[in-house]
Amino acid sequence: MSRLARKLRLIDYFALGWGTMVGVGWLVVMDDWLLRGGALGALLGFAIGGALLFPIGWVYGKLVAAMPDAAGEIAYTAAAFSRRVSFSTGWMMMLAYFIVCPWEAVAIGRIAGYIVPSLDSLEIYRVAGRPVYLPHLVIGLGLTLLLTIVNYRGIRLSATFQNWTVLGTVVLFLIFVALGVTKGSPRNFPPLFSHAPLVSFLLVLQIVPYFMTGFESVSKAAEESTSEFDRQDFFKAIAMAILAGILFYTAIVAAVAFVAPWHELTSHLFMTAVAFQHAVGARWIVDVILVAALLSLVKCFNGNFVAASRLVFAMGRRGLIEQRTGRIHERHQTPSVAVLCVGFASAACMLLGDSILVPVTEVGSVACAIGWAATCAAFIQMARSRALPGYAQSWFGFVVAGFGLLVALAMVLMKVIPAIPGHFTGYEWLALGVWILLGATARRRNRAEQIEDTQQLRKGMR
Repeated sequence: MSRLARKLRLIDYFALGWGTMVGVGWLVVMDDWLLRGGALGALLGFAIGGALLFPIGWVYGKLVAAMPDAAGEIAYTAAAFSRRVSFSTGWMMMLAYFIVCPWEAVAIGRIAGYIVPSLDSLEIYRVAGRPVYLPHLVIGLGLTLLLTIVNYRGIRLSATFQNWTVLGTVVLFLIFVALGVTKGSPRNFPPLFSHAPLVSFLLVLQIVPYFMTGFESVSKAAEESTSEFDRQDFFKAIAMAILAGILFYTAIVAAVAFVAPWHELTSHLFMTAVAFQHAVGARWIVDVILVAALLSLVKCFNGNFVAASRLVFAMGRRGLIEQRTGRIHERHQTPSVAVLCVGFASAACMLLGDSILVPVTEVGSVACAIGWAATCAAFIQMARSRALPGYAQSWFGFVVAGFGLLVALAMVLMKVIPAIPGHFTGYEWLALGVWILLGATARRRNRAEQIEDTQQLRKGMR
């Protein structure tokens, strides 16, 4: 049986985790972050919300070391709970990763239109009142095609691509922040909170899971490590990715609030770029920011593409969905059918245009928080049943996993309880309901095919 190529090192896993986590939200929806929390509210939301993820990251690090399976959460929950729970967890996590792919494909069209205004033309239709332009679609579809080809041809090519885009993003980020803050002032920070302090903090905390999703993508490529890779390094990569994510998001929020009076710029498209241009007084810094954003977008798209395709592959291999998605290309040693499925679905979903940008943030937050909660619960169950050597009856493991479970559940409840500000609207419930319905349909259809195959096999044996 063909196996996935074993090519990844520690630096590759870090680039995958952090690259999957940080996209272009810091450019595209910075206005939403600051309107939710204000300067200090947004900063605290990402700092504290990110720090709360370390226990969850610890659980993932221990589980992936014990079970290096591309199925990730599917494998962990399958070892602790029923097949139905395993499928449901995997389906939710697949949404958390997959939904980022069309998000980035749409975002690149918006950024390109900002760089070259003439691209904001040739409107072909509207979705929820927002125009969809032909040039945007062509650019987004082109990027989707490129990443599909890269991931189809091999994980080493994808990892090298990821490493260079991560490096470029970090270098350009340091350049424009260092230059911009020399022109800023603490007087630009107020208002520190956009609502009451607690409400402001909670409104930002609700979206942290979506923008911090990615550290656990390390587990999806666990089968593709080099033969000499130390399994304990999985946790190192995860911890490094979480820490780097916290530093990045808090730094960019603080920088934008520092360089210009942010509350006067929230009506501008790409207010991050506008704020730095306001501080420096020159267009060139905008170009630096946009290049950094493009690199960040591509690496985030690629990282989520890797994670989503591995989950599709793992579910197919386990017979949870169409089994053909579990095939491995004999030459490239990649989950080729799963890669093509993710590429096609991303291209189809990006046809919804700009209207999907903010709503998918909300749905993605809940989806990944559900996956985190199920993973922590699986760790506790396996430790109780002594299925995890070294962690059976370990009070430290129970405490850490239990805290991670509480954090993940709290993040889910913040979005689904109507009494809490920032809860799901009808659009988010509709999107989540459609995804659940698709999952139920896929599972029912696959089970019916398996039953039919079994019956035909029995007839043949007679």
